[in-house]
Amino acid sequence: GEGIKACLDAAGKSKARIVYLNGSPTDNNATLFKAGYDSVLRPHIDAGDYTLVDDQAVPDWDNAKGGVIFEQQLSKAKGKLDAVVSANEGLGLAAVAVLKKNGLNGKVCVSGQDATVDGLRAILTGDLSNTVYKAIKAEAEAAAALAVALLKGEEATTATGSVNNGTADVPSVLLVPVSITKENVKDVIADGFQTREDVCKDIEDLCTANGI
Repeated sequence: GEGIKACLDAAGKSKARIVYLNGSPTDNNATLFKAGYDSVLRPHIDAGDYTLVDDQAVPDWDNAKGGVIFEQQLSKAKGKLDAVVSANEGLGLAAVAVLKKNGLNGKVCVSGQDATVDGLRAILTGDLSNTVYKAIKAEAEAAAALAVALLKGEEATTATGSVNNGTADVPSVLLVPVSITKENVKDVIADGFQTREDVCKDIEDLCTANGI
């Protein structure tokens, strides 16, 4: 949500037409993802600055279905859209494919999530405006620290919060996801999450221009 707002702000679009391309309606993760971006964008929708043209969930996170649904959304918007808020990069790139067919790629803010190779490449080419990266190394280190504490019978002092599993509040380390744009794609590579070779194949000039 913050990435989409930043993209719209950078484009000088205080009034914007947006759509939500949500994840599977049967996956609670999709519900949580939507709650996250909607919390950022809803105040602007309620204030009348942003118009939510359409709000659809994609069954089973199916990218092909996502592309079909987005074509319908673009048609409903009469081809006039400023942003596509997609729940992950598969859906975001499905939307980009439709935008390309209509000569609109790079002219519409499109978000993603997962920091995949294809997603990072699309950010560098300008087709995706941003993605969300969850640092796997940091997650692994946090999980290991919690596990060691539990094995030693110690309190989980590294916990930063708790998550209710349905029966109890479980101490948890809640890590802040990182918004990735052209400016910090290099950080994902520096973390070892993706390789420069994969991300920069055939777009070496874009990688060099962005300090990768």
